[in-house]
Amino acid sequence: MAMLDLVIRNGLICDGSGAPAYRGDVGVRDGRIVAVGEVSGEARETVDAGGRVIAPGFIDPHTHYDAQLVWDGLAQPSLEHGVTTVMPGNCSLSLAPLRAEHRDLLGATFRKIEEMPKNAFDAGLTWTWESFADYLAAIRSGLGVNVAPLVGHSLVRLWVMGLDARERAATDAEIAEMQRLLAECLDAGAVGMSGSWVDIDHELRPVPARLAEPKELDALCATLGEKGGILQIVPEFWDADLLCARIDLLADLSRKHNIATTFSPLFDSNAAPELVGIALDRVRLQTAHGARVVPQMQTRPIDLSFDLGAPMSTFATLPGWWAMTLLPHTEKLAQLRDPERRAALAAEMDHFMMPIGLQIDFADSYVKRMGTPDAALIGRRVGDIAAERGCHIAEAIIDIALADDLATSFGLDAIGHNDDAKIATMLADPLIGIGAGDGGAHVTNFATYGDTGYLFSRYVRGFDAMPLETAVRKLTHDVAQLWGLRQRGLLRPGYAADVVVFDAETIDRGPEIPVEDLPADGFRYIRRASGIDRVFVNGALAYSQDAGYAPPRAGVIAERIAA
Repeated sequence: MAMLDLVIRNGLICDGSGAPAYRGDVGVRDGRIVAVGEVSGEARETVDAGGRVIAPGFIDPHTHYDAQLVWDGLAQPSLEHGVTTVMPGNCSLSLAPLRAEHRDLLGATFRKIEEMPKNAFDAGLTWTWESFADYLAAIRSGLGVNVAPLVGHSLVRLWVMGLDARERAATDAEIAEMQRLLAECLDAGAVGMSGSWVDIDHELRPVPARLAEPKELDALCATLGEKGGILQIVPEFWDADLLCARIDLLADLSRKHNIATTFSPLFDSNAAPELVGIALDRVRLQTAHGARVVPQMQTRPIDLSFDLGAPMSTFATLPGWWAMTLLPHTEKLAQLRDPERRAALAAEMDHFMMPIGLQIDFADSYVKRMGTPDAALIGRRVGDIAAERGCHIAEAIIDIALADDLATSFGLDAIGHNDDAKIATMLADPLIGIGAGDGGAHVTNFATYGDTGYLFSRYVRGFDAMPLETAVRKLTHDVAQLWGLRQRGLLRPGYAADVVVFDAETIDRGPEIPVEDLPADGFRYIRRASGIDRVFVNGALAYSQDAGYAPPRAGVIAERIAA
């Protein structure tokens, strides 16, 4: 056998198929796996796994790294969580195809829906593209992680219809042009198309994808079927009846056009505890009738953060609070000091309308982070502070924020996923995919990463909901099969050498921490990981627990299996 580039020896091989793990080695040459099991011969580099698990690199099917990949080809912190392939372009939004005159509109929409800091978004993006192919060319050379991008339905509409995409249904001629454009994007490297039935833009208007009539979506799915692409959709995930209707629609599209469809999120909340079971029953029914409809469920509860400095989804169903956060800083300060306005905001919080899918109590929020730290307040519950001060919860939040020039961040921990035993059963179901992580989005609102480690620590080790091999399969081969990724998701000869070496007893998500690593000193919350020893992308070391990230060099645009 010719000299190998890399051999990873002495590991517990979980090959991604779900088959029982076994002791062995993995040999790599030219970025591909060439041998698994007993690997003989010499190698330029040998790594001793020390009995740890050797698995295919994890695949994250729901991210919003579209902008971050322009300045950070490593898509941090994905690699340190074992993720070697990410899918950006979800929720009907991608950064291409996009005409230059629509950049400001898309930027504002992206920042609103995905809650990205404006200074970081604007500073990090130097627009050099319009077509989807040119966007991929702009990020390709600097990738340290594999990218399997979706093209957003809203972007396809906007390119073809201009601003009319926000106003009306498409004509037959425009639909035909959208089909041509979608095919062009798929040929350039998109793995499918994303849509949304729920999102609103910065002007509180439906995103363009929501104005599509059924015949438009049907025609675009016909193109996906011809090219072997997948359809991703965000449905009304907080309402069981609406969600089941959308599952039926996706099932019809799947059967008619022979495509895989996926929706995200499938979210368990205290607002509708029966919803997840109802939705899964409908998925099971449609699967039995030949449809491919896969819900994506995140493993972790949401640790939410909010502040009064910028618009945030926390206030989406509180119109007065939302309008206040949209104001310029000085006007906002004036309103928050006005007694009548404060009283109105407090009254609105008393009649709090439930945010989609969540039931939260602002009294349970706590002081999480301050621009001018006050040691007496950090970590304290807002309800307790309000009781001590003899004021309304809303007034306590406002006063604390005003004293800190609105830099204070408040936290709400472990929202949703309140019944661990139920979640364990759901995650183990073969019809449910692991996803909806939102990496790259909501970065000042909550830490989006940690689903992979939490799956192992909470549901493999903690609840014994599934064996190690099943958890690995759900993060690797299951995703690659659904999304049609060519030669990824398994440790098999001929497959890409995306490999993660981890300790099955310690792999976990780390604590949520604030970091200032975005352009223009942008701040975000992230989670580090534990138990991930090494991560290889196409045979090259991309991350190690000891040395951190390697320079980006080996990531590629992941290939789709042809139809």
